[in-house]
Amino acid sequence: MATKIETRPAATVSPGNATASGMRGIHHLALNTDDLKKTCEFYVEVLGMPLVHTLTTPPDGAKRAATRGNPPFEQIRHYFFDMGGDSLLAFFEMPKSQPTADRNELAAMQHVAFAVSEERYDDIMARLKKHNIPIADGPLNSVPPDTWSFYFYDPNGIRLECATDKGKHKPNDLDVVKSCTQTPDEVRRELATLTDDKAWIERMVATVPTGRSTP
Repeated sequence: MATKIETRPAATVSPGNATASGMRGIHHLALNTDDLKKTCEFYVEVLGMPLVHTLTTPPDGAKRAATRGNPPFEQIRHYFFDMGGDSLLAFFEMPKSQPTADRNELAAMQHVAFAVSEERYDDIMARLKKHNIPIADGPLNSVPPDTWSFYFYDPNGIRLECATDKGKHKPNDLDVVKSCTQTPDEVRRELATLTDDKAWIERMVATVPTGRSTP
C-alpha cells in the first residue's frame, strides 16, 4: 500500500516585502546528502514540504563548479523542496565517499531553524513522534525572547529547529525580524564586549531599527 503523503500549502508572501538591504530573504538554501531517497521521504512525508523541482547537473559539472560554486562532481542530483515563505530548501546528492562535516567547525552550517505558526509547531512535533524521530532538545523558551523551539535531526545528521512565537501573530505573519530586534542600547552594550572601538560600535548601532524603548 502506498504511503499517503501529507503536505502543507506554501504560505503566501508579498513580492514587495523587501528590507532596506534590498533583499527579501532566502531564495534557496542548498545542503548536501548522500542518500537523496531517504532525504525526500523525510522532508516530504515527515515535515510535509512539497518536492517542487528535480534535476541532474550537466555532464560538465566538475568544470563548471569552479565558476558556479557547485559540487565538483559529474551529473549529481539536485532537488528542491518548498519550505514556506516563498523560500526553497535544496539538496545535492553527493558521492557516499565524501566525509561528514562537523557542524561546530568554522564555515560549517550549525543548524537550520524554520519559522512556524503555533499550530504547525505542534503538528511537526506530532509528525516526528509518529515516525519515531526523537526530539533532541525542547520544547524550550529560547533566545530571542518569547521564541519557543525544539531541535531534531534529519537523516543526514543535519540539526533542525522549529521556532514559534506561541500564537502572538497570524500564521503567515510571524514577524521574525521584529521579534528579534533589540533596542540600540541593548546592541551597544553587547558590542562593547566585542571591541572598545566606539566609532565602529556606533556605525553598527546606526543600522538598528528604532521603535522599542530601553528596558
